[in-house]
Amino acid sequence: MLTIHYRISALAAFIAIFSVSSFADEYFNPAFLSGNPSAIADLSRFEGGAQAPGIYRVDVYLNDRFQSRKDIRFLTSDTPADDTGLTPCLTPGMLTKMRVNLENLPALKAQKPDACLNLPSVIEGATTQFDFEGLRLDITIPQAMMMNSARGYIPPSQWDEGINALLLDYNFTGSNSEDGTGSESDDFFLGLNSGINVGPWRLRDYSTWSYNNKRNNKSELQHINTWLERAIIPLRSELVVGDSSTQSDIFDSIGFRGVQLASDDNMLPDSLRGFAPTIHGIARSHARVTVRQKGYVIYQSYVPPGAFAITDLFPTSSSGDLIVEVKESDGSLDIYTVPYSSVPVLQREGHIKYTLTAGKYRSNSDQQDEVSFVQSTMIWGLPAGFTAYGGFQTTQDYQSVALGTGANIGDFGALSFDVTQANSVLADESKHSGTSLRFLYSKSLQNMGTSLQLVGYRYSTEGFYTLEESTRNQMTGYVDNSGDEVSAIPASVSDYYNLHNNKREKIQINVSQQLGDSGSLYISGSRQNYWRSDEHNTLLQAGYSGNISGVSWTLNVSYNKIPGLREADQRVALGVSLPLSQWLFPASDITHQSHNTYATSSVSSDMHGRTTQSAGLSGTLLEDNNLSYSVQQGYQNRGGGTNGAVSANYDGAWGSANAAYNYSGNHYQQVNYGLSGAIVAHRNGVTFSQPLGDTNVLVAAPGAEDVKVEDNAGIQTDWRGYAIVPYATTYRLNRMALDTTTLPDNVDLDETVVSVVPTRGALVRAQFRTHIGARVLLTLTHAGKKVPFGALVSTADGNSSIVGDDGQVYLSGLASHGLLTVSWGKSASQQCVTEYVLPKDAANNTINKLTRACQ
Repeated sequence: MLTIHYRISALAAFIAIFSVSSFADEYFNPAFLSGNPSAIADLSRFEGGAQAPGIYRVDVYLNDRFQSRKDIRFLTSDTPADDTGLTPCLTPGMLTKMRVNLENLPALKAQKPDACLNLPSVIEGATTQFDFEGLRLDITIPQAMMMNSARGYIPPSQWDEGINALLLDYNFTGSNSEDGTGSESDDFFLGLNSGINVGPWRLRDYSTWSYNNKRNNKSELQHINTWLERAIIPLRSELVVGDSSTQSDIFDSIGFRGVQLASDDNMLPDSLRGFAPTIHGIARSHARVTVRQKGYVIYQSYVPPGAFAITDLFPTSSSGDLIVEVKESDGSLDIYTVPYSSVPVLQREGHIKYTLTAGKYRSNSDQQDEVSFVQSTMIWGLPAGFTAYGGFQTTQDYQSVALGTGANIGDFGALSFDVTQANSVLADESKHSGTSLRFLYSKSLQNMGTSLQLVGYRYSTEGFYTLEESTRNQMTGYVDNSGDEVSAIPASVSDYYNLHNNKREKIQINVSQQLGDSGSLYISGSRQNYWRSDEHNTLLQAGYSGNISGVSWTLNVSYNKIPGLREADQRVALGVSLPLSQWLFPASDITHQSHNTYATSSVSSDMHGRTTQSAGLSGTLLEDNNLSYSVQQGYQNRGGGTNGAVSANYDGAWGSANAAYNYSGNHYQQVNYGLSGAIVAHRNGVTFSQPLGDTNVLVAAPGAEDVKVEDNAGIQTDWRGYAIVPYATTYRLNRMALDTTTLPDNVDLDETVVSVVPTRGALVRAQFRTHIGARVLLTLTHAGKKVPFGALVSTADGNSSIVGDDGQVYLSGLASHGLLTVSWGKSASQQCVTEYVLPKDAANNTINKLTRACQ
């Protein structure tokens, strides 16, 4: 939908075509438009291709680089730079946002920020060029007048701290199951992430609640963390007070309650910046997947049989092994550990990254003491691609110091090497001293499509212990996540330790390889062994995926061995997906082609002869493809019998909902469901939304109801004109655009695209100026005659349009009453004013037709 500013250009362009053209010796006589000269406005301003002054929405380019699409006021110029006869009103504020260095122009310091500048006269060598037909404004400014900055740099003056708001993000999952004996089980999980934003301060709290009617302690409420944070922009740092985790660049990440000041690399431009992991697994049946970190449940969902991948994980710290539990429909439990750490920490020359933390160690285990500690780290970028780093940790019974160096070795990748010396006193009062050596390597072979994300090797001497291990109040122990009373180590153990057999060697690797157009391959794994023990903790996962003409397939293999608990678990899964919508409907059938429909088939085996096969249909529905569905039927040998499932997931403006039903041949059946979303309270009311990210955008278009937000499936404005767009990118330009084809008939927008640059944790407002009013086709008369063709009609708020044939002019966004100014020449007799009053139901009409006399 066009705004009224566009309509200035439509008729003006028509007039320009028939005025003096690019052929200097051709001329179009305005008298040809009408036999009565008085019925034609003074069109002299259009001679030579000139256009009407006014506000035009144009694409602004600076030095041939796109800046933004915005409304620019164009004024009549005696010395225009092009044949439009116009010059853009460029203000000091606009130029500053475009990184023009006005400090070199002292004369401009006295100018008001909204003053119109004649750019060529104030900046030597600067030019403007307006392509009227393409609505493109090209601005050229000498590079010497531009501020020197890194590519992608956005000045802090443009960072938006956001608005004051209350936020509540929720994620609820539940299941009701019944086994072959008639025994029923109810399982519920609720995650609540609440917060308050006041200016630059963000207060956050994350808590979970779980319930299972078969546990001795049926209901469990876990308070994971509460913290207050804000950006310290001059230091390029983030201040956190409360519950959080230390960074993992040098030492293992640990939870704490205290204070931390740490560098935030997100504040750096992309060109100056140097990961939640993807969790793979294979389920034998319809299973519940639970992910724990540092003893807390941070994720829970339900998956069908076969290979699965969790890509939307939100860890509670920047590193720390993730414990994955896959609970099958028959009650069996598979547990494995996914190592989680970052790549080598190289810094650019001269850049310093630091952390300073003081507080109490914090975990969710009653087998660990909450000791007070101080930790500090620093990473310093040196010349020639080298980086030096170091740090220390200290408690009453533990001290460690680390030193290391990293290097960029060009075509061979990047590596780092460090050594940590630690002295510790353990639970049995024994004293130990040891050293740990660590080597990390990463390499991305872009030409070959290979990403060697992380190869790590650590060797620790017999007396080396980490700070986390020194907080154990026993020499051996385990954490049982089942909640049942047991007399022996159960299969549900996720955290088993023996300080007599401390860690010796560990190697881990993550490799992905793009195989041209035929697919990709990944391999990830880790292996840990221990002193005074021949046990190993081993995890190996590999997969291959491909796609040809819409047919996709995946092959996944996994091997998992936890020391001392059970035999190794080995699984393999194969899946194939066929694009039915692409094959069954021609490309011209837009309705069906816009929806995805796939036929799927999979088979998985646990290497002990237990095999599951399934086939089904899946796809998407609705205009935005925000309703997904799946229907599956399968068979499992070894007495498993048939199984099946049906599921649906809907992403709406007010949240996301899912529901599923599955059964198996042993008379087991389960219904699981989920609801997730957010509630945000701000000065304009309460807005419901899809699940929030860390940083979010409030789209504000008052009065524009049910307008879709581009590139965000299922998100549209509510009845008041507000919507939340989650997962904004911090300290980066975020483009918010409204789909004008969904605007109500009585709404027009000054601009359809707004860009915001949020700080971390902010809720920023993307304000769209709306014009709520009627659309009118108005016939104007003056002195008993129709107003001349080409006359300019303006409203009090600055919107304009041009009179066409028979004195008619089209206007939109008109208020219920007001004044219109009409001009078709420079003399007083060629101008008039008229007052209008619209019918009460004008806003409900597509177009209102009125006739008014202009005085």
